[in-house]
Amino acid sequence: MKKIKQKTHKGTKKSISLRNSGSAKFKKPGANHKTVGYSAARMRRLRKGSSLSSADSKRLKRLIDRMK
Repeated sequence: MKKIKQKTHKGTKKSISLRNSGSAKFKKPGANHKTVGYSAARMRRLRKGSSLSSADSKRLKRLIDRMK
């Protein structure tokens, strides 16, 4: 019998990338379109990336395990 293998979650793979240290980084959602009513400060915050907490990184590690 063949062993069932864990597949990479493609949606997670497209939105999160791993750093060499093992932490995960992602782009904040909501900055691509329909931003006419957003304040300038909000747009500046959305332009910057963010990193996942260590707890979330551990939880999502198995979803993006095969990215490298």
